[in-house]
Amino acid sequence: MSRKISFAKAINEALIQEMDRDEKVFIIGEDVAKMGGDFGITSGIWEKWPDRAFDTPLSEAGFVGLACGAALCGLRPVAELMFADFIGVCYDQIVNNAAKLCYMFEGKATAQLVIRAVTGGGIRCAYHHSQCIEPWMMNIPGLVVVAPANAYEAKGLLVSAIRSNNPVIFLEHKGLYNKKGEVPEELYSLPLYKASVVREGSDITIVAAMSMVEFATRASQELAEKGIDCEIINPLTLFPLDKETIINSVAKTGRLVLIQEGPKFMGYAAEIGSMINEEIFEYLKAPIKRVTSLDTPVPFAPVLEDYVLPHYEDVITACNQVMSF
Repeated sequence: MSRKISFAKAINEALIQEMDRDEKVFIIGEDVAKMGGDFGITSGIWEKWPDRAFDTPLSEAGFVGLACGAALCGLRPVAELMFADFIGVCYDQIVNNAAKLCYMFEGKATAQLVIRAVTGGGIRCAYHHSQCIEPWMMNIPGLVVVAPANAYEAKGLLVSAIRSNNPVIFLEHKGLYNKKGEVPEELYSLPLYKASVVREGSDITIVAAMSMVEFATRASQELAEKGIDCEIINPLTLFPLDKETIINSVAKTGRLVLIQEGPKFMGYAAEIGSMINEEIFEYLKAPIKRVTSLDTPVPFAPVLEDYVLPHYEDVITACNQVMSF
């Protein structure tokens, strides 16, 4: 596995290979066809399949609703939200239609669609284009929320998402698009609902998703020089969550630090922290610590955005704090 490609190219490759494998797969969204998407993720697809790549009007409610209907008819649509923030525009189609279809019809009808949503801050896109929207979706039974952290995960998880019979919100952090990693050229898949143990350790469990995995990795290397051994868990699927992997890790280390880019209130860090308190409180050697952004919109001014988003130094501080008990 010596070939290195970007996170963006890995997603593009997954789309092309799945469309080549299954004629039921098509893409739809704003500028995804001729232009190849605002971030270039769907480039080269319209030229190869002009009848399976569709540009739409600026109406997320319209094209996500269309994708939901197409899925009901047996197709496998992949809809792109140019920015995940616009998921609010098509919230009804996702939450009250796609998420509930399988349940309402006792499995006789499904909405096997993927909604690719470009999420996260850090590149000066301001209030309406920088939000972390995963908590909006994690409270909806019937949805699957997937969050890769590198190019290898992005390709393998997108393949699984397209093949899934459930509606999948596939989060792509815009800050990861240019990050390169080793990715096989051949088609492969990674399992949904299964967390990844990025690094094994014995002193602290660090749980992080998407761009925050890089924070966790850097912190583990720095702390290792001081004799602190961190285990890093990347959930990969934020909902439904692989609880077992996280619980087993915290039961081993007795300490938990959660890193989340979005605001502190009601995020995945809060849910995982509560789960650990309920399930294995007696194993904890120290209070659980969360490193998150501030509970405020993401500003446009670079100095303010940097102030609001999580800081790497806060991860080191949190780990030192839990080790002090």
